[in-house]
Amino acid sequence: MPLVETLGSWVYITLFILVFMETGLVVFAFLPGESLIIFASTLAAITGSALDIRILIPVFFFAALIGDTVNYEIGRNLHHLSFFRRVIPEAKLEKARSYFKKHGGKTVMFGRFIPLIRTFIPLISGTARMEYKKFCLYNFLGVLIWVTFGSCLGYFFGQLDFVQQHFSLIFVLLALITAIPGVLITLYKMLRNNVSA
Repeated sequence: MPLVETLGSWVYITLFILVFMETGLVVFAFLPGESLIIFASTLAAITGSALDIRILIPVFFFAALIGDTVNYEIGRNLHHLSFFRRVIPEAKLEKARSYFKKHGGKTVMFGRFIPLIRTFIPLISGTARMEYKKFCLYNFLGVLIWVTFGSCLGYFFGQLDFVQQHFSLIFVLLALITAIPGVLITLYKMLRNNVSA
């Protein structure tokens, strides 16, 4: 792709920033996560590509890992804000703490695979005061599986002759498919708000 060739090494920094923002800052939860990893990994497998899968995997891994850790720390410090204490009652926080004490590990690990939701889980984990070592362990495992699976899947598809010949069309379809969960969640929230109004 001309854009990748133009950016050169900066493409890895750009990808790092995008994945970090999607996982580390809740206001950017709409950014593509899986689609970006799969797309870049597929592109890395295309003959003559400027991208290297051996660089992409650690870039994605550390971007997501650091992003989640930052998000956790933000959540852990929210109670210092008077606005937060007014909006979130102590009873709700206690429920969250109880939930994360029992189910925090699997929530952090498997929540990583749910678009939009994965951005909020580290934040809530921090707010609920989930044990930091436990969060780090399950977050590490979740990110490792998520990045490895997405990268390997993309790289495998990129090696198929059909994909190499119709890459542009497949990219558009991939972007549409990965956007479906986010669209469905948004529609569900809109419908629920309209019904309760």
